[in-house]
Amino acid sequence: MWKELLLDIRKIVEEDGDFFNSSASEYQIEILKKTVKKKFGINLPQKYIDFLRTVNGFEFNGFIFYGVDSSLEDISNNDTVYGYVENNEIWYQNEHQKQYMFFGESDISWYCFDLFNQVYVELDKPSGALMDTYSDFDTMLEKALKDSLL
Repeated sequence: MWKELLLDIRKIVEEDGDFFNSSASEYQIEILKKTVKKKFGINLPQKYIDFLRTVNGFEFNGFIFYGVDSSLEDISNNDTVYGYVENNEIWYQNEHQKQYMFFGESDISWYCFDLFNQVYVELDKPSGALMDTYSDFDTMLEKALKDSLL
């Protein structure tokens, strides 16, 4: 379902004369996986990797989902990408936020995986209060995409 919503967003973006991010290459994804494992000691979820194979992050209507960082070794993006590693490093400056993998944000929310409770969550930004839980990455992404189209 989220892929159809993403197509709707792509159509709107391109009708406005803007560019929509292309997919991340397998090389970029491998570099990101290795960097995340080395820096944070965690493995990226397969559903997030599937998302990157569709679009290397995006920004639309106040919603941002992170992609492969341009600053990682030998990676150049033609698109504007808010990097996964860079943003998680920022959010991890607050010690209690290290329990989350941050995948994206909006003006009022963070979209994350709670490493302690093994559940996908939407947190209030900036308080960090739990707003909603999701059974998987796809469900969380679908909710964010629907909200971005409102």
